[in-house]
Amino acid sequence: MHKNLVIITIISSIVFSCNTSTPKTLQNSLSKWNDTPIKKEIVEFVNKVTNVNNTNYVPPKERIAVFDNDGTLWNEKPLYIPLEFELDYIKTHYSEKPEWENDEFFSKLANNDLSPFKEYSSIDLIQKLFGAHQGQIETEYKQNAYDFLSNKNHPKFNRPFKEMIYSPMVELVKYLQENEFKVFIVTGGEITFARTVSEEIYNIPMENVIGSNVGMEYVNNTSDPYIIRTNEIKSANDKHIKPTNIELHIGRKPIFAAGNSDGDYEMMEYTLSGQGPSMAILVNHDDADREYAYMHGTEKAIADAKEKGWRIVSMKNDFKEIFSK
Repeated sequence: MHKNLVIITIISSIVFSCNTSTPKTLQNSLSKWNDTPIKKEIVEFVNKVTNVNNTNYVPPKERIAVFDNDGTLWNEKPLYIPLEFELDYIKTHYSEKPEWENDEFFSKLANNDLSPFKEYSSIDLIQKLFGAHQGQIETEYKQNAYDFLSNKNHPKFNRPFKEMIYSPMVELVKYLQENEFKVFIVTGGEITFARTVSEEIYNIPMENVIGSNVGMEYVNNTSDPYIIRTNEIKSANDKHIKPTNIELHIGRKPIFAAGNSDGDYEMMEYTLSGQGPSMAILVNHDDADREYAYMHGTEKAIADAKEKGWRIVSMKNDFKEIFSK
């Protein structure tokens, strides 16, 4: 009888241990982050929304996290990576497009004059660049994008563009996924372009990418139907458009958001609206030694962060590393 009691006690101890949810400690979570207050806040937020005994518990189906891409998950200087791709595409195909020779926009870019990037409004710039692929088969566009990201190197860091990802932020994505968050990319960049590598470099499914996009047409040639791109802009996914596209494509309001610029203002604002626990972080590029230091395009978001309740992430102070070694 005494022997059986000991066995029961041991089994009970094991069962109790397995059923007790022990939050991940700062030591084994987000190892690529320095032990600063923002890291602690992120871990505490995740712990409370995943603990069924916490009043702030959020069911897995409602754990939606949205991340901007350019400047938040990967590098965006000296040019946005999608712009680097378009520039490379124009230079590569300029001789095949006689209609571009009389178009100042394309002729300047083909000859390394980047002034059109400053002279055109954002929507006009998108219209011209996306329109460069009018009539292109979508599978060819995907291959072009993937080849560029895999084989072309960043001018400063001399590594493929698809490796220009911020390892602490990618670690954060995986940390949230491990805690049953559904993570989405919500980017101003072209949707197909981001999708070509989203699974490979972020572990984010292609269907979880929301971005700017053009209209497409179905071509049925009876033997092998295909999809082609048009020059019709369906969505320029920036600023106030981001929340509407989140509603359109996800159907649930996020409880976590990560951005880095004024273009993410409304997305972060929307995430913290309403009732229930939520968190938004704003990545501040302040590390000139390991990456770049700049404020242009993020002035309003930084200025309003405290009032809005957004947590500012200092790349210089909060990131143990910027890129993977």
